[in-house]
Amino acid sequence: MEGCPVSPNDNTLHTDFHIFHSCWVGVIQICSLDSLISKQSQPPLQSGRILSLSPFRRGQGDGDKGRLCCFPKDPLEDVETWGESVDKVLSCKAGQIAFREFLKSEYSEENILFWLACEDYKKIKTVPEMISSANRIYSEFVQTEAPKQINIDCGTRENITKNISQPTLTSFDTAQKLIYSLMARDCYPRFLKSDIYQGLLRRTDSR
Repeated sequence: MEGCPVSPNDNTLHTDFHIFHSCWVGVIQICSLDSLISKQSQPPLQSGRILSLSPFRRGQGDGDKGRLCCFPKDPLEDVETWGESVDKVLSCKAGQIAFREFLKSEYSEENILFWLACEDYKKIKTVPEMISSANRIYSEFVQTEAPKQINIDCGTRENITKNISQPTLTSFDTAQKLIYSLMARDCYPRFLKSDIYQGLLRRTDSR
């Protein structure tokens, strides 16, 4: 898939910055940016200081040289392409954030979190790391009564459980495909009609 960079590692799923949707401008803003800034090797915030930053706007002109931007390019450039397919949404960091916020509003955020965790899992190079990550994904998303239990059939869940002691890089492939299909078939069409996406489209059109 092409687009802006995908989530680099599993830690991205647990960053402590908070996202909220501003309906009147149709923009997702990120507040409490300490962890995001530290990940980008930026100077730390002053103690007690909280910034409000739109990741869908880049600084322009000399007066904006100090403004932080969450992404290497203006994510509004990609918003219109998100309407082409769910792949376009998932291949872009800004798309992941917007889609995750929408899923959170539908109480199904675990779907994209699991999908992203599986994407990172398949990039693992060492056996110890694979075993550790497999058990983490299993305990968080797959096992019965997991804190973010995904909705998969019993056979798939049982097969993962049976083989979790000897995981491979394909251990979660079937479950990931099921969750991808669920997002593409059910969640994605509603996302395109949501205030979040429609607000971003209006902001793109007004530029």
